[in-house]
Amino acid sequence: MSSTSEDRVRIGRYLARTRAEGPGERTAVWVQGCTIRCAGCFNPHLWTFRGGAEWTATALLERILAEETGGLTLLGGEPFDHAAPLAAVAAGVRDAGRSVMTFSGYTTAQLDAAVRGGRTGVAALLAATDLLIAGPYVAGLVDRARPWAGSTNQEFVLLNDRFPDLLAAARSTPDRLEITVAADGLVSVNGWADDDTLDALLHDLGRRTVSPSP
Repeated sequence: MSSTSEDRVRIGRYLARTRAEGPGERTAVWVQGCTIRCAGCFNPHLWTFRGGAEWTATALLERILAEETGGLTLLGGEPFDHAAPLAAVAAGVRDAGRSVMTFSGYTTAQLDAAVRGGRTGVAALLAATDLLIAGPYVAGLVDRARPWAGSTNQEFVLLNDRFPDLLAAARSTPDRLEITVAADGLVSVNGWADDDTLDALLHDLGRRTVSPSP
C-alpha cells in the first residue's frame, strides 16, 4: 500500500450528488492513484499518482459537508493508498451524522494485515468507514446481481452498527447508471453497466469521461 501525505490527497473526480454510488443521495470522491491496478479496471486513468487536483483534508471535508447529502462514498484509484488524509475526511463526515462507504481493491485479509503491521492510516480509515466493499476487480467474475460491486469475489462488510440500512440496501437496490452532459458537451458516466450497455449508450458521442464503480 502506498503512503501519501498525512493531510493532502489527490482527487481524480468529485461528484457532489449521486444515487449510483451507494444507497440514497451521496457525495462521491475518486482518488487519484492506485498501486493494485486490476486487469480490466474501469478507471486506469486513476492509476497514476500524478494528475487530478490536490486537496487538503480540511478543504475536502468542508466541501463534502456543504453538499448536505446523506453520506460519502470513496472510490478510486485506491482509497487505502491515501488512507491517512481520507481517514480524517471520513471521520469528519461521520461526526456530522452521515455514513461513509469505501471501495477497496485490497481484500479484508490484506487490510487486516496492514493494520497489524502498524499502518495507522489504514486502521483509521477502516474505523471511519461504515460499509466496506473489498477485493480486487476480477473481469471473469462480473457481478450482475448486487449493486455497486464490480465482481462477485468482492466482499460487502458492515464495519459497525451505526447504519445497518447500508448493507440492507445492497440486497434491494438495483444498479444505476448516471449520465451527465455538461454545457461544453462533455459526457460523464458513473455507476455500473457492462461494456455492451456502455457502448450502446455512448454510441456516436465523441467526448466522454467514464468513472464507474470498481
